[in-house]
Amino acid sequence: MIKRTSLNLDLDLVAQAREVLGSNGTTDTVHRALEDVVRREKLRWLAGHDFADLTPEALEQLRKPRSW
Repeated sequence: MIKRTSLNLDLDLVAQAREVLGSNGTTDTVHRALEDVVRREKLRWLAGHDFADLTPEALEQLRKPRSW
């Protein structure tokens, strides 16, 4: 879903973000920045887990083909 909206943006900050992200235009820059925030949060969440239950045996079970 896409929503058209008006934002008050610091244009210097947008320009800096555009350079860092290698994006084209303000919309692309904002989208890429939001995607990066979400990606970083997912990585932070994953880093906080030890996944002790993912033993070699458990991984082997997950890799087996399933029939429904």
